Amino acid sequence: MPRPRRRLASTCIGTVTAGLLATGAAIAAPEEEKSGSSEIAMGAYLHYGPSGVARIPQLSHWLGGREIRVGHTYLPGDVWPAIEGNVSFLASWAAWRLAEDDRMFVLNVPMQAHNESRVPDYQVAQLIRAGAEGQYDHHFRKLAERLVALNVPDTVIVLGWEMNGTTYTHRCGPDPENWKVYWKRIVNTMRSVPGQQFKFDFAPNRGADAIGWTQCYPGDDVVDIIGMDSYDQGPGRTFDDQITQPYGLQAHVDFAKAHGKEISYPEWGLFRRGDNPEYVRRMLKWIEQQKPLYHTITDYCPHGVWQCKQNPDSSKVFREALTPEKPGPVIPTPVIPTPVVPTPVVPTPVVPTPVVPSPAVPTPGLPTPGLPTPEWPFPQLPTPEWPSPQVPVPAPEVPLPVTPSPLDPAPTPDTPTPTPAPVTPVPVTPSPDPSPLVPTPGVPTPEVPVPAPSPAVPTPEAPAPSPVPVPVPAPVTPSPVVPKPDPQPPQPPVNSTLWCMPVNFGEWLSKLLGKQSVCVQLNWGKDSGFWPF
Repeated sequence: MPRPRRRLASTCIGTVTAGLLATGAAIAAPEEEKSGSSEIAMGAYLHYGPSGVARIPQLSHWLGGREIRVGHTYLPGDVWPAIEGNVSFLASWAAWRLAEDDRMFVLNVPMQAHNESRVPDYQVAQLIRAGAEGQYDHHFRKLAERLVALNVPDTVIVLGWEMNGTTYTHRCGPDPENWKVYWKRIVNTMRSVPGQQFKFDFAPNRGADAIGWTQCYPGDDVVDIIGMDSYDQGPGRTFDDQITQPYGLQAHVDFAKAHGKEISYPEWGLFRRGDNPEYVRRMLKWIEQQKPLYHTITDYCPHGVWQCKQNPDSSKVFREALTPEKPGPVIPTPVIPTPVVPTPVVPTPVVPTPVVPSPAVPTPGLPTPGLPTPEWPFPQLPTPEWPSPQVPVPAPEVPLPVTPSPLDPAPTPDTPTPTPAPVTPVPVTPSPDPSPLVPTPGVPTPEVPVPAPSPAVPTPEAPAPSPVPVPVPAPVTPSPVVPKPDPQPPQPPVNSTLWCMPVNFGEWLSKLLGKQSVCVQLNWGKDSGFWPF
């Protein structure tokens, strides 16, 4: 296909002319420093057709296995059918794009037929006005339908690239206002196709060129990416000049940031200054700093670093910067034993804990009161001695005493015993053998001493014994041989110091012992110590 090749040749000339605007070198990284642009999608323009697709794996191999994520090509701008996408190589690029999900297909699309035919400005102005009126809308609708049919609806479309220069028929300088209207019609037409997901990249030349590229900006609503083509050419001799010049690299970054757009570098590379490794190094460093959505180097002579063998130093810089670092051999870190420094043992001083004696509180001894146990004296009764009577044989008949009646009053100690009335004696006829009468012995009343009361313990008062009637013998008819009974024991006189108390031994014992009493002699005289008066 000679015509696309002629287009590419003219494109290269125009690109070189635009690239002459960029020169300089100031913020490049040292040669040994690796570029970190591996995270940024990168690619290269290798050829517009299937040859370009086939060369992508070879470039990746040359870069040590670096992944080429961007495939970049151009539609021919000679006739409208080519601009409509009626070319066979689009299918090859679509197949490459669909092989991996993270790949990106970038397609440069002309805005006019005869795009490289050196059309004069007045004719360019007429074509721009025709496009603004919608006369070419149907061509771009067919292109959108073609891309959607090839299953690449997310293609990045670089529409009317380098519009601020003088090379292409789609330049905006002859009529900037209508050119912007024409851009909007194309974008809106392609976006009206069902299934599309296109991104439109506005990519001028670096520098002022024929017109300041900001005068051609169509608006944020129809632009997704703001790109820039920047070759090693004027204006500006150093890379620093390319950064700081009007409409230069820094102005591009600032403008995109102000409009909230991502940036790109669809075309960059060597031009007219031969092998320039410093430019390649600085450009790769700039790309790493600005983090564009993607970048693609133009790789054919005189621009290339891989296919063009006349730029060996630039090729070396490019290859070293983009080749992934391979892990080196694992060198074990020598283990240096840490010297064991003995920690001095500092004895902890033993502080004796003072022993605080607990005060002994004496428990007061409560004296137990000694209560004297009263001793009760038991009277010791003398055992009476009973004389054994010697009875002569034959014993005379002894008259029995008459048992007194219980109704008879008992004699009291204070009452004198009455004298029995005289009984008329009955004469007893003596027996021829009178036996002597045995007198009945009188039972003496034992005297039981009463203990003196203790001054500390009062002597309990014993209950007065009930008077036991003492049987009084009945008077017996006196006979010349029967003696009289013994008289009663003498009674103490009244107000005497001898105190007597009758003792009751019970009915049976009283019969045997008779009337008994206990007498105590008390001396209450003036010299006894008990006299109260």
